[in-house]
This record gives sequence, structure tokens and C-alpha cells, in this order.
Amino acid sequence: MRKVSIIMACLFSACVLSITAQKNNTLTAKEKADGWKLLFDGKKIEGWRQCNKTEMAQNWVIDDEAMKVQRGSVPGRGAEGDILYSVKKFGNFSLSIDWKIEKEGNSGIFYGIVEYPGRPIYIAAPEVQVLDNWNAGDNRLANHLAGSLYDMLPALPSNAKPAGEWNNIVITVNQGKVTHVQNGELVCSYELWSPQWEELLKKSKFKDWPEFVKGIAKEGYIGLQDHGYDCWFRNIKIKEL
Repeated sequence: MRKVSIIMACLFSACVLSITAQKNNTLTAKEKADGWKLLFDGKKIEGWRQCNKTEMAQNWVIDDEAMKVQRGSVPGRGAEGDILYSVKKFGNFSLSIDWKIEKEGNSGIFYGIVEYPGRPIYIAAPEVQVLDNWNAGDNRLANHLAGSLYDMLPALPSNAKPAGEWNNIVITVNQGKVTHVQNGELVCSYELWSPQWEELLKKSKFKDWPEFVKGIAKEGYIGLQDHGYDCWFRNIKIKEL
């Protein structure tokens, strides 16, 4: 009888979990009450377009309940498929995104995007790195690993999951103070428009980029990178602060 009771209890717990588990690309009642908004519903890519274009990039599809940028003919070289959420610009916000990437893959999440005609998405926007930390060719520098402020500040601890597994990143920007929380852990914090930022900039590859030197925009678009590798993004949601 005791064995039967244990089995029944396990079955009941499994049923409860299956009922209460949140579906992908949805908001709970509490999230809605707290002001979170979905930027992707899992079915249609709406509100997104190619950077500096009016239409959505053609190398993005819906796969595994996610927006997926497809591997290019030359891995590591995108097909100009960088995209942004064009419905509005954001200044102070928390942005939560789940991502996974193929083996050796490389991509990025951007905020504060300003479009410069004929120029790439990253020309004047901070990048939160998306990477297969184990196999990607760009894994030699700590500030190039997943969750980092790319080429400026490393994600510590380096807690990204392997290629093919889902990660979560929450990027919060509030009055210039920025945090990256990856898989539930604070991995990066810094302050825009501050002496700290200027020092980070001077030591980075962006130190002579006029658009970066001019300063990060107070508000801009959210964007996702096409780096020529298969990469998936889902549960994309934002809360304005």
C-alpha cells in the first residue's frame, strides 16, 4: 500500500507541474500586472524588421517556438540579417530573453540601437554576447564569452550552458546603471555615461569608433544579430522602468 501511495503522489505532482508550467512566449497574470510586454508571440514575427530596412530579414524563421536566424553559407559571416524591434525605442527597461545556439555559434543582443544608413547594427550600440563558450572561435577573451558586455566587460561567473541548451539573460538599464543576469546569476554590472564606461571604452575595440565615442544613446531599439550561425530566441519580453 505504501508503494502505491508513493506512486500516486508522484503522478499527482507530475500532473500539477504539467498544469502550472508556464507556456513559452506567454505572460503570467503577475507579469502582466507588473507591466511586462511580449515582443514575440511564438507564432508570427511581428514588429521586427531588418536594421536600416522596412521589411523583416528573410533568413529568420520560426522554429522550436523561437525566432531563429539561420546558418549562413559562410559561418561567422551573416547575410545582413541583423534585426530590431521597431515598434518603439526603449530607455529604462528590463529585457528578458531565452537563447540557444548551435555548436561554434556566435550572436548578440543589442540595446540602445541607433540606425546609421549603410552601417551595421553594432556601430553604436552595446552588445550582450551570445556564444558557444566551448567551441566558438571567439572564445579566447573573457569579455567575449556569453553574457559579457562584448569586448568591454566579462560575464563573471561564466555560467552559460553548452550549445543546444537554453539560456536566459535579463538585461536591465535604469538611469544608466546596467546589469546582466544570466541563468539567474548577476554576471555583469556597469554604468553608462560614467568614468567607468569611458575607461572600458578606451580599452576596447570601439575606442576609435566615432559613433561609440560620441556616446551611447539615451534610448534606442532592441536588436538581435545575424552572425552566420543558427541561433534561437524565445520568451522575449520587456518591462519599462
